[in-house]
Amino acid sequence: MARKSLIARENRRKEIVAKYSKIREELKAKGDYIALQKLPRDSAPTRLHNRCMFTGRSRSYYRKFGISRLVLREMGLRGEIPGLKKSSW
Repeated sequence: MARKSLIARENRRKEIVAKYSKIREELKAKGDYIALQKLPRDSAPTRLHNRCMFTGRSRSYYRKFGISRLVLREMGLRGEIPGLKKSSW
């Protein structure tokens, strides 16, 4: 599981992005890039990172399911994800 501080930091970034999204849109439409630079760095949506909703793991994240590969495998083996089954050949 990811450190609690990393999960908390990501949640804070999501809140800041939501707070400044409308302001960023208006400044981009005007072309006022100097004022855009003065906004907090974490207000940029590119600084967000996808994390697993169960473990907080940032690597090997499956966007379709919103979870990491490890959780996906466990849930798939338990039959908690419809239509997903382990393949063998």
